[in-house]
Amino acid sequence: MECDHIKALDLARDGRWDESHKLVQQYSDKLSCLIHAYLHRVEGDIDNAQYWYGRAGEDMPNNTLEGELNRLYEMTDRSKM
Repeated sequence: MECDHIKALDLARDGRWDESHKLVQQYSDKLSCLIHAYLHRVEGDIDNAQYWYGRAGEDMPNNTLEGELNRLYEMTDRSKM
């Protein structure tokens, strides 16, 4: 079973952090880890966010939360190609 990344991002966008978190936390693919990291940034838990960005093989980006959400949506589009 694969994570529904779009659903997780839509839930996060709509302020439904807990539901989004429950959806992604059970997966360890790169995009799920990045979404998980983003959610912890939204929550203000920067240490945890950095951990999840690291699990995805990235440094925490220096962008806004809106910019990061847009970047993650763009990544889901590319993964469908």
